[in-house]
Amino acid sequence: MNLAGVMLGCLLNVVTVLVLAPAGEGLWRKVTARIQSRQGPPLGQPYYDLLKLLGKEDIESGTAPRMQRFAVCLSLATVLAVSCLIPLGYAAPLNGAGDIMLLIYLLTLAGVGTLLAGLAAGSTYSLLGVSREMMAMITLEPLFAVALVLGSVQTGSFRLDSVLAGSVYVKGVTVSGAIMLLVMLFSFQAFVQRVPFDMAEAETELMAGALLEYSGPKLALFKYAQSARLLVHSALFVTLFLPWGGDLPFPLGWLCFWAKVGVVVLAATVVGATHARYRVDQALRYFAGLLAVALLALGLASYGY
Repeated sequence: MNLAGVMLGCLLNVVTVLVLAPAGEGLWRKVTARIQSRQGPPLGQPYYDLLKLLGKEDIESGTAPRMQRFAVCLSLATVLAVSCLIPLGYAAPLNGAGDIMLLIYLLTLAGVGTLLAGLAAGSTYSLLGVSREMMAMITLEPLFAVALVLGSVQTGSFRLDSVLAGSVYVKGVTVSGAIMLLVMLFSFQAFVQRVPFDMAEAETELMAGALLEYSGPKLALFKYAQSARLLVHSALFVTLFLPWGGDLPFPLGWLCFWAKVGVVVLAATVVGATHARYRVDQALRYFAGLLAVALLALGLASYGY
């Protein structure tokens, strides 16, 4: 693919994520309200909320306003960069520009942006939210790294186009692939920072945690990044574990892909609406147990199981 094609593909992926991310948030709110016997906001409400925040005055508080501006840009930019590295119903425009290590770094950087935001704000509540976010990252981020490495072991390659193509099934349905699928299913809520693993925000305890001091355009961009993260992680889950239908001709393959992403978001919404928030110590023990199981799956994959 020439440079113009790559740039056009990246632009298409970024626009797709920016357009659909609030829709995923709207679906989450609407389904949650229905499960809880409420009317709920319209599906387009997240779009209105973002526009309202973007039109507000940009009030800066805290000890490091430059770091606050950098943190919000880093958080959104890394999620959009990931969207250019993964297939969104068609081949990723930058699938040959990096490997799984780059993808792991970018996914971690998205969380680092939230940490920097809380540290720059300097509020007691934001610092407490940062400490919870950091503890979760230490035990949670290795899970996705293990899933990608397992795919690399199965394919014998670190290339993204090889790993992000249902690589856990390249040798058929193996024991290690089935175990890793279950691990990622049970940890998906935590990756997208939703109930029952939203301890870092916990509105009733920390009043939005690390983002307490943010308002206006900066808060809008952080919310945009969180919505985009839900969409991107759902797309990653589909490419890794639900690749079927991807070989269909366009637009059937594209529609099939986004239908599967919608199902993943819907399933995560049902879990979030029917479970109470975990305590920090409960969540950390839960993540540690999943990491142990994931490492077992990686060991089995290395022996061909």
